[in-house]
Amino acid sequence: MPDEAVEPGPPADSGRPTATPAQALSAMDDLIAASMVGQQEMAQRLGVNVTDLTTFAYVLQAGEHLLTAGELATKVHVTTGAVTGILNRLERAGWITRRPDPTDRRRVRVAAEPDAVARAFALYGPYYERLTALFASYSPDEIAVLTDWFRRATELANGYREELRGQERGGL
Repeated sequence: MPDEAVEPGPPADSGRPTATPAQALSAMDDLIAASMVGQQEMAQRLGVNVTDLTTFAYVLQAGEHLLTAGELATKVHVTTGAVTGILNRLERAGWITRRPDPTDRRRVRVAAEPDAVARAFALYGPYYERLTALFASYSPDEIAVLTDWFRRATELANGYREELRGQERGGL
């Protein structure tokens, strides 16, 4: 009947269960909690704190496009002064090196140390292999939706944090 509301869901042949937004939020909360606990454990195993590990992850993610301290501060949502402390700790621990910017000698870029990369990949590799296998169970269209959702949810989370910080600065 044309007047009946049809709840959207996966195609009938996808084999995927249907879910409500409330169920999706609950599942997301579980994933976030598991990820937070997991990051704490991973950081401990690697001998760093979570903020330093997160910063190092952004260094790795950048690959050959070495980031500046300012760019890292923006990504980690810390001040440039705080990121200097983070980079000092990572450098002392042998995780990163600072290199002069080839186009602007006043700036430095941050590079991952190969031994540190190997340590991180030894720990995270098996987990990422399992995640890759999980993604392989989805169609390219489903992966595109997941990727879009991850990006948009990240933007939403960052925007909401900024909104809260603005309220704090405004005395609310």
